[in-house]
Amino acid sequence: MDETYSKVNGDWQYLYRAVDKQGNTIDFLLRAKRDKVAARKFFEKAMALHGDPEKVTMDKSGSNKAAMDEINQHREVPIEVRQIKYLNNIVEQDHRSVKRITKPMMGFKSFRAARNVLAGIELIHRHS
Repeated sequence: MDETYSKVNGDWQYLYRAVDKQGNTIDFLLRAKRDKVAARKFFEKAMALHGDPEKVTMDKSGSNKAAMDEINQHREVPIEVRQIKYLNNIVEQDHRSVKRITKPMMGFKSFRAARNVLAGIELIHRHS
C-alpha cells in the first residue's frame, strides 16, 4: 500500500493504491488529504471489497500505520503491518503507469474528473 499525488484544480490530492505481490492493482481511492482518516477509509474500502489481508506492507508513513493500528484494535486476529522500504518498491514502481498518463495533463480541473480518469487508468492497468 502506498499513496501518490495528482494536482486537482491547483491543489495536491492523494491517490491511495494497493497492489498484490505480482503488481496487480487491488484497490485505489482518491482523497483530498493525506491523514489517518483517509488511510483508514482506504483500508476499509479495500478490505470490504477484497477481504482481509494477512499482511500489509507500507512505507514509513505515520498516518498509514496509525490507521492500521486503529483497525487492528477491533480485530481478534490482527493484520501484520510491515514497514519495510524495499518490500514497498512494487507499489512505488507501479505508480509510474499513473504518472506517465497524468503528468502531460498538468493536473485536473475538478475532483470528479480526476476520480473518473484515475478510475479508468486503474481499470485498464488492472486488466492488462
